[in-house]
Formats: sequence, C-alpha cells, structure tokens
Amino acid sequence: MSIFVRLACGGARVNWDDLRYVMTIGRERKLNRAAKVLGVTHTTVGRRLRTIEDRLGVQLFERTPDGFVPTPAGLEVSDAAERVENEVQVVERQVLGRDARLRGQLRVSTLDILLDGLIEPFAVFAERYPSIELTVTTPNDQVSLLRREADVALRMSSNPGDDLVGRRLGGIAFAPYASTALRDRLGPDASLEDFPWISWDDPRLAEWFEAWLADNAPGARIALRLDENFRTLRRCVEAGVGAHFLPCFTAENDPTLLRIGPVDRTLVRDLWLLTLPELRTNVRVRAFMDHMEEALRPLVGALAGEGL
Repeated sequence: MSIFVRLACGGARVNWDDLRYVMTIGRERKLNRAAKVLGVTHTTVGRRLRTIEDRLGVQLFERTPDGFVPTPAGLEVSDAAERVENEVQVVERQVLGRDARLRGQLRVSTLDILLDGLIEPFAVFAERYPSIELTVTTPNDQVSLLRREADVALRMSSNPGDDLVGRRLGGIAFAPYASTALRDRLGPDASLEDFPWISWDDPRLAEWFEAWLADNAPGARIALRLDENFRTLRRCVEAGVGAHFLPCFTAENDPTLLRIGPVDRTLVRDLWLLTLPELRTNVRVRAFMDHMEEALRPLVGALAGEGL
C-alpha cells in the first residue's frame, strides 16, 4: 500500500506497512504477540522494528521486562498509524458494503462454546454457498469488527455495542453438569457439595462461579483450575475431573453427561449475530446472517433451556 506519512523525526517518511508494525507492537507490547497479529515470526518483527528505528534515527520503544513501552517518538508514530488505520478501514468497509458478489472471503468470529454446538449450520452454509470462502475463528479475546478482524461475529452479550448492528437470536442457558461416570463413583444420592468442581484460573472468571459454589455447595472441593478454553473445560468434565456449568443445548443430549442442578436463569446470555453498519448490505454478510437466523429459529427453545 503506497500510503506514506511524513513525521517530525527529521522529515523522515514511513509507509503504511511500517506504521502497522509500530502500531501493533505498541498495542501488544510483546514481540511474539505482535508477530501473531501480523502473521510473521517474532524475529521478523524485531528486525523490522530495528530497521524502522534506524531509518527514522530515533528509538521508538523502551525495552523493559514488562515489554515494549513507546517512547514519545513511538507514541507519535503510533498515533499516526491509528489515524491511517481508521481511514483505511472506512474505505474498506464502504467498498465491501457495495460488494454484490456471492463469492469471495467471509470471516466469522465466534466462541468455541458456541461453535461446538452449532457446527452443523456452519457446515450447511459452506455447502450451500461453495463460492464463499468461509473462515471461522474462535479466539479467546473478543475480535474487533471495526478493525476488520472479522466481518460477522456470533457473540454472547447483554450489550453488543452501539457501533454494531445485528439480530438477537435468543438466549443461551447454562446448568451444572458432571460426567455420568463421576456420578456413579459418588453414588446416586451425591449432593452438589460431594462433587469435585472445575474453576477458572482467571480471578475475573472465577469470581461469579466460586460465589455460586459458596451459595449452593459450601465446602465443595475445587479439583482443577483452567484458563479460558471451553473445549478443555468440556473434555475435563467428560473425563470426570469435576463438574462445571455447560450450555444446556450442547450438554443435555450427551449421554456421557448428567445435569446435577437446575438451569441458573441469572446466567442466561443473549445470543447476537453482529456486523458493522457498512457491511449489512454486503451480499455475503447478509446471506450468512439470513442463513444462521433461519437455522437457529427452531433451536430457540433448546438454546434457552426451556422445559429443563
């Protein structure tokens, strides 16, 4: 991309690719994390940063034990990069919003907790629209649609954000589940307090769960703590390591799992299909959103745990 920005560093010019590297390092603070975002190796990021600093004749980052901290010059370059990024993204969204082809790329972001139970609608969409190159990601951190990290997001949220548009598809209900093998070991009369439990390593995630345990199973043992990874959690519950909350629509019909408590209605989360206002007229985006709404309409009751 032939976008150049003239900076105050001796009148030097840097191109958009340089700006991207500096901006990403400033956001991520670690070379390995910046490399993952940029799709290159961490050695490439380090070498590229040194080249940019040599060309500008200034140090852009302080190398500290906590990561790369921008210097005043680094902040100037990062601010310029943010401005260019915003302008580029506006143009890209406007152009993509006018794209009238049912072919090309479509990036969808969701959670593994949702994808595991909704893989069939995704598979049917891919079969129905073979000319659309569908990419589905399940990152732990929420992606930014504004930064074009995805075109559509299937997200659990009570507040999807004023800058996005979309459709509420229903609610997702959760209940505590354990493996049938674990229940058999403990006996049919086992109480919630008798079960070992799985909690989170992140205190922010653990807070609500361990408050629930204190109210419903005081004295219960936490057998394992995990980082935020639903598939790992699900496998640990299935293996009998401990009990935890799972979405009812994926767990209720699994013969290896047993619901050991009622649906907690305070944990019901809205399910949203979201995109940017500029992309809602894009035919690929509209086709995907129409397809998912149609596919999930018959599942609304099961998603919300009705009848449990």
